[in-house]
Amino acid sequence: MAYRALYRKYRPLIFADVVGQEHVTDTLKNELANGKTSHAYLFTGSRGTGKTSCAKILARAVNCLDPIDGEPCCKCENCTAALGEELTDIVEIDAASNNGVDNIRELRDQVNFTPSAGKYRVYIIDEVHMLSTAAFNALLKTLEEPPAHVVFILATTEVHKLPATILSRCQRFDFRRIEPQRISARLFEIAEKEGFSLTEDAATLIASAADGGMRDALSILDLCASNSREITEETVANVCAMAGNDYLFNLAGYILDRNTEKALLLLDQLHNSSVDMLRLLHDLTHHYRNLMIIKSIPSGRRPIVCSVGQMRALEGQAARYELSEILSVLNILQDAAGRMQAGDRRCEMEMTVLRLCSPILGNDLQSLERRIAVLEAAAARQPIAVPTKDPQPTVSLDEKPPKQVVEEIPQEVAEDLPEDIPLPDEPQASKPAPLPQIDSDSVAPLENWDEVLRVLRQTGPLIAAVLNDSSAYIKGTYLLIDAPNSQFRDMVSNGMYRDQIRNAAKEVLGVSYKLGPYRAKKDVATEDPLTALAERLKTFELNSD
Repeated sequence: MAYRALYRKYRPLIFADVVGQEHVTDTLKNELANGKTSHAYLFTGSRGTGKTSCAKILARAVNCLDPIDGEPCCKCENCTAALGEELTDIVEIDAASNNGVDNIRELRDQVNFTPSAGKYRVYIIDEVHMLSTAAFNALLKTLEEPPAHVVFILATTEVHKLPATILSRCQRFDFRRIEPQRISARLFEIAEKEGFSLTEDAATLIASAADGGMRDALSILDLCASNSREITEETVANVCAMAGNDYLFNLAGYILDRNTEKALLLLDQLHNSSVDMLRLLHDLTHHYRNLMIIKSIPSGRRPIVCSVGQMRALEGQAARYELSEILSVLNILQDAAGRMQAGDRRCEMEMTVLRLCSPILGNDLQSLERRIAVLEAAAARQPIAVPTKDPQPTVSLDEKPPKQVVEEIPQEVAEDLPEDIPLPDEPQASKPAPLPQIDSDSVAPLENWDEVLRVLRQTGPLIAAVLNDSSAYIKGTYLLIDAPNSQFRDMVSNGMYRDQIRNAAKEVLGVSYKLGPYRAKKDVATEDPLTALAERLKTFELNSD
């Protein structure tokens, strides 16, 4: 006996077997049970949701010799002939290949013949949206007033292409995408009947890849079962040439870190593993869609199909992204999907990843939006310096007041200033006057210093290595760097290294800062003068004459 594909072997035979379309099947059963059969039905919905299956069940039910509550009995002569595709009163027409006006005229001539065995002649026209305009016009009159013994069942995935005149003459039923949980449950039932094992993660991945279609889910399951009797998540990813979740998380991480080298090497590895670049683009788009949902719905029930571990990983990665960045990435991926259909898929994917890693490379609207988003984020993090009037300092009679204090510069900046930061209004040859102490609390830590270092590792790897374990602070127009490596002070005196640090900070923060070393304020203990005098007297010997 020839092998039958799973989606054919487990095609529903009655309305109760149809999964996830109760709003359609219950209505049809009630109509048939009450003898209210319509002359024309329209089944619309995405692929693999049960349109053709319900059309076949309906065709058998109206011709069944012993129906049971609107269901075909599947045992009578007419049901047996229909299941064997031998009942001539049920005619299936593929409108994709029979879409001309001559085909419809031939059909219009045939409808006048009475049924040979059943009560109705049923015409199932699949992909009806493929009919030409002339064919629709030829069908219109017959569809409006067919003979009493004729029932039309039209099925389509693109209902918007049907003329309004056709829509108004049909009883319409919209088939919904099947919930992933119900697809997974059905997969477990079939796997048990077929005698192979299926893990929960594998069923979830198949349900996610099926995109709400039971037929696609069963086709994937059939393909995996041909490869192994123990179907795991890895089996599904390998057989279907999918990019696993680890690849997607890594690639999204490299894009976030702007690490073009690792991102391109990962693409090369996936290409060598025969992963289709269009499928990878689709999976990456779906990954960023999940990140978008998590950012938009922080808690509660989310429309995301994944395991608990994957959800935690998604939440961790989403926390590192801004929603505007995710939306920008999605726009670029959507544009790339259109171009990838006609061009070199691998090259287009690599170009897309380069644009995602380096917004400066793109001149399109999405790249400009990403640059603006970076500037806005930097402006939001930048503390605003508000000038304050300090009270006049108390000057003793023995001291000479300072000639002029032009600008207060924090002690953290004043000490060991680099060569490119001259003191304001002071000759460079003269020694600056002592400056007032500024509390370190007025210095704001730079939260995204790690991002600056990531950019610096590509543009200036040597100075980036010296800045390992360093931190940075913002003080007005100064970027203060606290580096534990003693080589930092020698290297920062070189103009080339200073420029590399400035440029990396400007790319991330959108602002060009002056550089300076950071030194936290040291607490000075207040000493009692009497106690100090007593300690000094202990060191002297008193001589009495």
